[in-house]
Amino acid sequence: MSSLFAFPGQGAQQVGMLHQLPPEVAASLVEASDVLGEDVLALDSEEALQSTRAVQLCLLVAGVSCARLLLQRSPAPDYVAGLSIGAYAAAVIAGSLDFADALRLVTLRGELMQRAYPQGFGMTAILGLDQATVERLLAESEGPVYLANINAENQLVIAGSETAMAAVAERARGLGAGAAKRLTMSVPSHCELLNEPARELAAAFAGVELRRPAIRYLSGTTARPVFDPERLRDDLAFNMCRVIDWHGTLRTAYERGVRLHIELPPGAVLSGLARRVFDQGTVIAFQGARLDTLDALLREEVSRTR
Repeated sequence: MSSLFAFPGQGAQQVGMLHQLPPEVAASLVEASDVLGEDVLALDSEEALQSTRAVQLCLLVAGVSCARLLLQRSPAPDYVAGLSIGAYAAAVIAGSLDFADALRLVTLRGELMQRAYPQGFGMTAILGLDQATVERLLAESEGPVYLANINAENQLVIAGSETAMAAVAERARGLGAGAAKRLTMSVPSHCELLNEPARELAAAFAGVELRRPAIRYLSGTTARPVFDPERLRDDLAFNMCRVIDWHGTLRTAYERGVRLHIELPPGAVLSGLARRVFDQGTVIAFQGARLDTLDALLREEVSRTR
């Protein structure tokens, strides 16, 4: 049996999310503030979270700081994986990317994405239709709109212009979609609209050292393990313009024996998706759980493998 740390992506952010973290993560918050030259606790207000940069930094800091806290007292997981921006926290915890470098790269990532599409674009979740049906609707669309996330077999996310997404959403409802909900995203992530910002980020990545993961890293785009540092560099730099296959990533983890899925803060969105795949095992979110409970679960998984 194996364990997985899963790090959420944009959309999971919560007002006050950094202020709600355990006091034991204070050192990580100070470290992040020193690297950025600003108080990270100022980034999680309702006003600040209107910025893509602030959202992505908050998710990175929350994920890394709480994963570090677990690792101080518990066995390391067998795998890490992150949805979109969550991949950066996963790479840090895998030992492949320095936290300071991740903070600088995520700052640039958020700025590039926001600058590319300041308004008129975003993402919409479509529930209740299969991938083939949604892709047919996208092919018939007259505006720029693309498949962005495969979160579950019948939970997909599209990205594009407001008008194109609205038209696809209306047609999806007509075909029986349970919901077509505009997400709190101002950027059309995980599609070709972000090809140019991704290339700019890749240029910045060129000067950053990446190491072979000490904890197995699952890519949220290919749904496969990544071992080579150069492949990891490509995976991180370009995940903003590639379709996220989170459903496939969870299936890969399960097929490889993962039976303990721990979602790092904030929230429990990924836990809901994991329960659809993990027929056996345990799915739990850090937020709302006791540290001794998480520690016991990780130790139990280690004992089962011996």
